[in-house]
Amino acid sequence: MKKINGIMMQYFEWYMECNQNLWNMVAENAEKLSEIGITALWLPPAYKGMAGKDDVGYGVYDLYDLGEFDQKGSIKTKYGSKDEYINCIETLKQAGIEVYADVVLNHKMGADMLQTIPATKVDWGDHYKELSNQEIVRVATKFTFPGRHHKYSDFEWNWTHFHGIDYDDKSKEHAIFKFRDKKWDDAVDEEFGNYDYLMGADIDFTNPEVVEECYKWAKWYIETTGVTGFRLDAVKHINASFYKDFIKRIRENISKNLFTVGEYWSTDKERLHRYITETEGEISLFDVPLHYNFFNASNDDNYDLATILNNTLMKENPNRAVTFVDNHDTQPGQSLQSFINNWFKLPAYSIILLRNEGYPCVFYGDFYGIPHDEIKPIYNLDTLIKLRKEKAYGNQTDYFDNRNYIGWTREGDDEHLKSGLAVLISNAGDGEKRMYIGEKFAGCQFIDSLSNCEDIITIDEQGFGVFKVKGKSVSVWVEI
Repeated sequence: MKKINGIMMQYFEWYMECNQNLWNMVAENAEKLSEIGITALWLPPAYKGMAGKDDVGYGVYDLYDLGEFDQKGSIKTKYGSKDEYINCIETLKQAGIEVYADVVLNHKMGADMLQTIPATKVDWGDHYKELSNQEIVRVATKFTFPGRHHKYSDFEWNWTHFHGIDYDDKSKEHAIFKFRDKKWDDAVDEEFGNYDYLMGADIDFTNPEVVEECYKWAKWYIETTGVTGFRLDAVKHINASFYKDFIKRIRENISKNLFTVGEYWSTDKERLHRYITETEGEISLFDVPLHYNFFNASNDDNYDLATILNNTLMKENPNRAVTFVDNHDTQPGQSLQSFINNWFKLPAYSIILLRNEGYPCVFYGDFYGIPHDEIKPIYNLDTLIKLRKEKAYGNQTDYFDNRNYIGWTREGDDEHLKSGLAVLISNAGDGEKRMYIGEKFAGCQFIDSLSNCEDIITIDEQGFGVFKVKGKSVSVWVEI
């Protein structure tokens, strides 16, 4: 489903100031992105959030309002109008770029009416532990979408479509309230006893009306917008069997080649493997353990680089691994802040972009910078993207045999002119490593495409070269 040597780009960051014009900006950049090697864009949530034009998109209010209706104080979303969104997608597809929609089904926020119902308070640290007898609460669970007037769907949400919520308007108390006759879903993450509940009004995926409405929405969304993939938010909080059946049904009836990647935020690779098994391989996952390996490597001068792929999806299930360096949740100031230190950004990107495992995702904030925090674009990241497109082909040989210096080579193929490369990373001082790149390169000269090393390296008759790297950096050697 993903293209050979494809590269996804997450085209937003949390503090982006796009003046309700992102969809137009993306359309204008489509050809340029395609030229450097981007083959797919993950766009931010396109539907109306509870904060209207100021909502990044995860405070989901109305999945059917793509910037078309006067709701929550605006017609356009933070990123633009429905027409601009659809035009943006069409422009990207004409440029050869797939488009993945950010799908947030876990919860709803910003209800239109309150409802008075019985509920039981549960413990924040253990959602199975009840702290009260059943009590009467007044909660924001009635969604009628008055600004949309039932266009596209006449479905209205009420408390029976949810498991619980985290605020009682009657007592003004912030707590988790589990509704009468409800129980948390199975096949979710075990953190906090059961991590079904995350935020807002938590959707009950055991309710047949909910399941059917989600499918009807997905059908409408795909047919209306033309997106070719889904990035699924917060999957560890949603019953795995729901997504298994949901995606399978979509592929059978709507979009056979729909690409799907889930955000299961856990450093425990076994939980990721289990989720892939539970969903019968219908969903790829972001390689969160790899991100934290990068984070630790960037902060620890004694980190053993030879272990950087250990306990990752990239190493253990590469066909279901979507690899990334950072994203909108790990950037400074966000809930999962774990931003990779600048010196290690390029080495980390070389690992996800120039190897043959996984499907890499480039972060907007790394490519364009994050003005909110005075973070500049990563220098030479565009070079690595081009190198993946032009050079990163052929047999791969690894040299993960030293705690401070690791490398690998790609021997190239006959389809891509002068393809093949050698990568060497250091987290200590200057270094060098003798690596095999192929007898066909005997006598050929190689230079560092990142210009960190000025040497010219000649490959010997056996196909080996002694490749070099400067301290705490990466060099990517390509044929002159």
